[in-house]
Formats: sequence, structure tokens, C-alpha cells
Amino acid sequence: MSSSVKRTELEYRKSNKPLQSIVKRIFDIILSFIALLILTPIFLALSILIIKEDGRPVFFRQKRSGLDDKVFEMYKFRSMKNKQVPIPSNSHNEYNWKSGVPDDFVFKTSSESNPNITKIGVYIRKYSLDELPQFYNVLKGDMSIIGPRPEIIAISRCYNKHQKRRLEVKPGITGWAQVNGRSEMDHGKKIEYDLYYVDNFSLWMDLKVFFITIVQVIRGKGSV
Repeated sequence: MSSSVKRTELEYRKSNKPLQSIVKRIFDIILSFIALLILTPIFLALSILIIKEDGRPVFFRQKRSGLDDKVFEMYKFRSMKNKQVPIPSNSHNEYNWKSGVPDDFVFKTSSESNPNITKIGVYIRKYSLDELPQFYNVLKGDMSIIGPRPEIIAISRCYNKHQKRRLEVKPGITGWAQVNGRSEMDHGKKIEYDLYYVDNFSLWMDLKVFFITIVQVIRGKGSV
């Protein structure tokens, strides 16, 4: 297949459902702006607790793969200690897969014991409060409320052609894969759910993911 044909197919996919994509962006801007205003007291309280336990910085910033594999800086509340000990899930530079990320790969699990997490970090992870600063990423346009989770560069650089398709939409704070397994899911299953979202995106699907996420966050299901 020629590169021109491939481009044509990609452009067709991106232009599919243009009205829904516009509404989705408007929804992202309005909701993220309102969320940042309403959550300001929680932001201040968490900032004080993080500084009180382990000093600065309050936010954790990390390079992630965005739409079309463009790198952006994602924000989270810091839940790890400043002085850390080595553990397997922190060894990102050891990934060297030549033909794609293995299907059975699991980045981290809820059962993994991590001595680097602060006391307040345990709490904000359990209820996904560490993800709240990503509303700023949504307002900027780096992310959407709903979409595949933004991958760390050390893993996305190993994607094969099939796996790279999850980068055809903006990454999200929550997504179809997260509501179907969150952190317990292996990479093969995550790609399957993410590509289902890429191929079947609709505003109705986003609404469904949004409300399922709220229920799961309240229950603290699958957090790490």
C-alpha cells in the first residue's frame, strides 16, 4: 500500500464525525474550566498536605505521548517521595522491545508494594485525586476528558504499527480501557479497548465512560 493511500485513510478517520469532535472539544473546555474553579479548595488542601509531609514540589510533571505521538508535559499531584529506592516499575529505561510492547506486559498493579509512595500519596491515588491537575492539560488542549491514557515515552517508543493507532485520538483523564479494568489490565487488553474507542468514538460513549468513572472513583476500584 502506498504512503499516499495510507495518508488518505488516516485523514478519513480523523475527519469522521467532525461535529461530534467539535462538541467534544467544547465540552472539554467548559468542564475543565469549571472543574479547576470548583476544585481550587481541594488543590490548596492537597498542596499543603504534600508540602507538609515531604516538601516541594507539589506537582509531578512527566513527558507523555499525545495525539499523533506529539510529546506533551502531563501534570499530576506528587504522590511519591523525593528520595526513592529502586523498584521494578520505576525502571522505565530498560524497555527495549523491538516488535511492539508484549501483550502480557503490566506497567504496575494495585497489589504492588511501593515503598516510595508517601502517606498522603496512598490516599490521593486510591481516589485518583493525583489525576486532578490534568484538567489543566485538558483546558490547554493536550488532553481530553475521555480518551486512552497518555503513555510514558519509554513505552510508546516501543509501539508497533498496530499499537500506535491508540495515538490517533487525544489521550484522556479516563477512558474505555480504564473503566473496563483500570490498572489491573495487561497491555494487550488495554490496546484492544483503546482501539475499540478509536474506531467507535461517539459522544454517547464518552458520556457512558464519564459516569462509570465517577462510580469507580467513589469505590476506589483498581487504583494504584
